[in-house]
Amino acid sequence: MTSKAATAPKGSAGHPEFLSPMLAQRERRTTVEVLGSQTAVFAYEPVSGARADAPTILAVHGFRGTHHGLLRIVDQLPEIRVIMPDLPGFGDSGPLAGRHDIDGYAAWLGELAEALTLPSETVLLGHSFGSIVAASFCADNPKRFSRLILVNPISAPALEGPKGMLSRLAVAYYRAGASLPERTGSALLRHPALVRLMSEAMAKTRDGALRSFVHGQHAAYFSRFANRDLLLEAFRASVSHTAAEAGDRLMLPVLLVAGDRDEVAPLPAVRAFHDRLPDSRLTVIPGVGHLIHYETPQPAADAIRAFLAEGAAE
Repeated sequence: MTSKAATAPKGSAGHPEFLSPMLAQRERRTTVEVLGSQTAVFAYEPVSGARADAPTILAVHGFRGTHHGLLRIVDQLPEIRVIMPDLPGFGDSGPLAGRHDIDGYAAWLGELAEALTLPSETVLLGHSFGSIVAASFCADNPKRFSRLILVNPISAPALEGPKGMLSRLAVAYYRAGASLPERTGSALLRHPALVRLMSEAMAKTRDGALRSFVHGQHAAYFSRFANRDLLLEAFRASVSHTAAEAGDRLMLPVLLVAGDRDEVAPLPAVRAFHDRLPDSRLTVIPGVGHLIHYETPQPAADAIRAFLAEGAAE
């Protein structure tokens, strides 16, 4: 394991108002080898004056993203320790030795938690694709984490329902990227126009500066995958499973944070997931879709803080 301190919060160039300078002071980076992946782990320590027993969150980001996507929520939780790895094969983390599917990522998650010697009191958070990985792991390992937070949780099959056709088109896109000659396929998967199209489809805010920030984030980080084969593996996993599959086996307290305009994780499906869970809370944030972590970090952080306070009071 290697470690170093950060020098600046990446991703704020052009729009520093959306990420505070405090992040650079809080960030510590380590590299941990887990199941063949040289995994980049970014820890954000509590600010000076925080409680000595500040809670710890281990956070798993979404498909095609990196840990950068969750920084605005971390920024709103200065009193909490948040540990955020880049998923294997994305960002600064190398690929796994095995497959990049739900089982592979869940196994990596457990091994990473052990390598970091995280106690069972640690809270697990998953966003979007990360919600599937986190829910699957907690269902199979009910005592490993104390609480589970799912932001924009994937609660219905992507290939079914009104958005099924769009999902099947996306499958065709990723298959084409994997089957074309290497240079052509990689260029297709990383094409700036297609990344921007995805970004435009997800962004709901009317704030011009914030939209520009979101598009800049996606342009900077959505194409940072190691190779097209693992990207296709991870994509297939993302559209073939849901966090709700694990609903009947999640015995720990769960917080669901949903957007009322989310087309990737539609609110009716999230409500149905919530109803199935034996111990859950649902926070619905109005006016936002699948980018809660970018567009509405403050209400998301407020819900997380209240959820953690419940655990501290028990």
